[in-house]
Amino acid sequence: MRALGNAVTLTAVVLLAVAPRAWAQSPGSKIAFIDVQRVLVRSAAGVAAREQLEREKAGMQQKMDAKRKELEALRDELEKKGPLMTADARRERNRRDAARLADDLQKELEKKEQLLLQRVLQDLSGVIEKVGKERGLVLIVEKRGAAVLYGASEADLTDEIIRAYDQQNPGKDKK
Repeated sequence: MRALGNAVTLTAVVLLAVAPRAWAQSPGSKIAFIDVQRVLVRSAAGVAAREQLEREKAGMQQKMDAKRKELEALRDELEKKGPLMTADARRERNRRDAARLADDLQKELEKKEQLLLQRVLQDLSGVIEKVGKERGLVLIVEKRGAAVLYGASEADLTDEIIRAYDQQNPGKDKK
């Protein structure tokens, strides 16, 4: 899921852009971390985005099944009409058409997944900044992307971020 990696990097850049002034002014710097993956899995908007993606995936699967049936009907028709093409050439053409459709649908699904993820992460970065300011933090890192080797449970803001995000976006993206 390279889209998640890109999104985590984007979030880290946003957070690091906010922190330098506070870091320089605070001798007792406070740092915390969040698990963005867990926020995406447990927040209402993250769940809604995944559900929307699953609905779209099911729709694409229906398109794929319909195309497969269409290709099977075409194959049967070609076989009945005689040897205009060799059987191997017809099978190869059908296989290429099906593979092309599957590839196109996969790319479309990946693009939609990335757009949904970007939208959620854009909203999330504002919530992270707000919670960080309220708690007097100078730096918030992403647990997985920042290679946190140790993190005290009281430094983990993930659940607080989920609650704040859900309060800011009640029912957002639910359709």
